[in-house]
Amino acid sequence: MCGLSGEFRYDGRAADVGAVERMTATMVPRGPDGLGLWAAGPVALGHRRLKIIDLSERGAQPMVDSGLGLTVVFNGCIYNYEAIRDELTGLGYRFFSTSDTEVIGKAYHRWGVHCVDHFAGMFAFAILERDSGRLVLARDRLGIKPLYLSRTPGRLRFASTLPALLAGGGIGGEIDKVALHHYMSFHSVVPPSRTILAGVEKLPQATIRVVEPDGAFVDEVYWRPDFTRRPEQADWSAHDWREAIEEKLRIAVRRRQVADVPVGVLLSGGLDSSLIVALLAEAGQTGLATFSVGFEAAGGESGDEFFYSDIIARHFGTDHHQIRVPGDTLLPAIDSAIAAMSEPMVSHDCVAFYLLSQEVAKHVKVVQSGQGADEVFAGYSWYPPLADVPRADAVDAYARVFFDRPHSVMKLIIESEYQLQNDVSRDLIEALFAVPGAETSVDAALRNDSTIMLVDDPVKRVDNMTMAAGLEARTPFLDHELVELAGACPPALKLADGGKGVLKAVGRPLMPNEVIDRPKGYFPVPAIRHLSGPFLGRVREALTDPVAKSRGLFRPDWVDAMLANPNDNRTTLGSNALWQAALLEMWLQTQGVR
Repeated sequence: MCGLSGEFRYDGRAADVGAVERMTATMVPRGPDGLGLWAAGPVALGHRRLKIIDLSERGAQPMVDSGLGLTVVFNGCIYNYEAIRDELTGLGYRFFSTSDTEVIGKAYHRWGVHCVDHFAGMFAFAILERDSGRLVLARDRLGIKPLYLSRTPGRLRFASTLPALLAGGGIGGEIDKVALHHYMSFHSVVPPSRTILAGVEKLPQATIRVVEPDGAFVDEVYWRPDFTRRPEQADWSAHDWREAIEEKLRIAVRRRQVADVPVGVLLSGGLDSSLIVALLAEAGQTGLATFSVGFEAAGGESGDEFFYSDIIARHFGTDHHQIRVPGDTLLPAIDSAIAAMSEPMVSHDCVAFYLLSQEVAKHVKVVQSGQGADEVFAGYSWYPPLADVPRADAVDAYARVFFDRPHSVMKLIIESEYQLQNDVSRDLIEALFAVPGAETSVDAALRNDSTIMLVDDPVKRVDNMTMAAGLEARTPFLDHELVELAGACPPALKLADGGKGVLKAVGRPLMPNEVIDRPKGYFPVPAIRHLSGPFLGRVREALTDPVAKSRGLFRPDWVDAMLANPNDNRTTLGSNALWQAALLEMWLQTQGVR
């Protein structure tokens, strides 16, 4: 787990090494264990390293393989790297390290861009071919590892974070109007390739981009689950599905224990993280470090779920850590969490993950986390209403239950300069739902949420907040083989038992039912959900700052009305609408965007 950056020029000029140094310097928290810079003519690469696999300097990056004529920078982890290395050794390759980075380079030499088909893991990487001058960029199937791009005439820059690209220079502060519409409509999600800034894009998940020396490029999408029933599984019973999913999950959890350092678990006390602990205990893991976070109550809402995490910790005898966040540390942490965001992310979970990660990183460098289970196994409240909706009506039904607000309301919120005539967010969902496959409305929603919403909300949130502490988070519910199997699973089995039915069936023989049957939880931060006092003051400061007024994203009358009644306006899914607007302005101001 690391941070990478680079510049690739196709105008005959040498790469700007100083810009790559500046980009790399912003990512020290992602990789506190080492710095690497490499340049040759039109290309410069930078890397910050977090030592997880091959702790020696032989695993340092950028990694130059002179024999193969390849230079690699990589962020992530290839969980099956040892098996691939053994296969490549049998094919005559010789290794100078025990790192997964070297495996990527040699796998590319052997299989070309199709090397990604061999990888089980999370990754974003760049490979430069010395002899051809070609650059290859790739991102993992579920987009767990980020890769941001900035293209200008004659130059391509790339980095693991958007702020790194800003540090490199040459990016203006123009807001992407379509991205703004998505942010305010699509639950604050801005799908690739857009970002909130017009000068920055992100490589879509499951995509390989091959860039030629003249700057021309071709993208290939190498993985796309279809969420349809498979003929060979037509006669499977509920018991068969439970057993198959349990086995895939067991493999996914085991894969994510691969490391040369200890691996802990973020234990929220919910079904998903508890299942990870249960499966590790079943596999004989002892002395497992687990971590939970809690906040002070506000607005009549509890700020912790220690009751449930304690049950699991006691049941499996983990080395459990309760992290209690005092109220006076929360406000400064909000600004720190916003500074760690590659893009504006409205979920108050960001602050919880940020504070949790800062503490967890004092104990371990790697954790497993339960993110993704709700999107993959239908755990959210908007899935059951879609069960009886005809497939032809899926787009309208999904928009009603998921979109933050109707398109018609935008004109009351956003200044006319930033308004769009068309409902681009609905158009996006219509195009995504029209892709062949996903036979039912629930299938269509799950496919969309697993491959689009998940990538640019929960997954990005976990990556940004954990890496801000130099902590690697691994998500077994996003193992691509498990996602493929879950996509083929009949929706009724996932919707059963109040949601995630098949997953609850996996858990019942393994852990206490009171955790399985508990009300759905999350990382609660009540002080953000119920804005008052200094938290409301911070929001007011951001939205009334001269920079915000000059930018003019939001109508002043709307802002005034929201500030007068800060907790009365909620989005469709219950988020604080004032916080959504303020978070965007706070992020832009923190990143120095004018």
